[in-house]
Amino acid sequence: MTTYAYLRVSTIEQNTEKNKIDVLKFANDKKLGNVNFIEEQISGKANFKERQLGNLLNKMQKNDILIVPELSRIARSITQIFEVIDITKQKGIILYSIKENFSNNDKSITATVTTTVFALIAQIERDLISLRTREALQAKKAMGIKLGRPKGKGKSKLDAYKDEIFKLVKLKVPKTIIAKQYNTSVINLYNFLNYYQKQEKLCNEK
Repeated sequence: MTTYAYLRVSTIEQNTEKNKIDVLKFANDKKLGNVNFIEEQISGKANFKERQLGNLLNKMQKNDILIVPELSRIARSITQIFEVIDITKQKGIILYSIKENFSNNDKSITATVTTTVFALIAQIERDLISLRTREALQAKKAMGIKLGRPKGKGKSKLDAYKDEIFKLVKLKVPKTIIAKQYNTSVINLYNFLNYYQKQEKLCNEK
């Protein structure tokens, strides 16, 4: 069993010293042994597979431990966060996130995520969702694009997140959670999914 801590900062002005102290205290309290720190300075927008985090996950073995200061350090996308959680589940890696008091060290990762995800989203959605939305709106305004829901059959505000949504569905994230993530109703989410599933079925039949 090897214990790792992944520390990421977005800018050169930020530093990881406080995170290191928090991680060492956490590891000491949990009696997790020596901690191997993996640090990098890179934007959270970059896919985790293209960062040191991806390389770390590839080499980690069953029963190894991964500590992160908070889930938003994994990525700026809820989808990628769930992907990392799923990878740790599949490989038998024990994941701890200090800020959210989250651990996947449970017989059922689905049960763990289901019971804690609303609390997790409440803590990180301001950084991961609201910020992303504001940036997107500002960019559209700067380009002179008219804001609002597109008109016409089959158009949905969820279209822009199609790939992310279907990836979350594939990861078996509850529909209620996905709907909350994208600020829509569960009924609207089901209509959206059914529409594209029917479209895919028609394409396969041609």
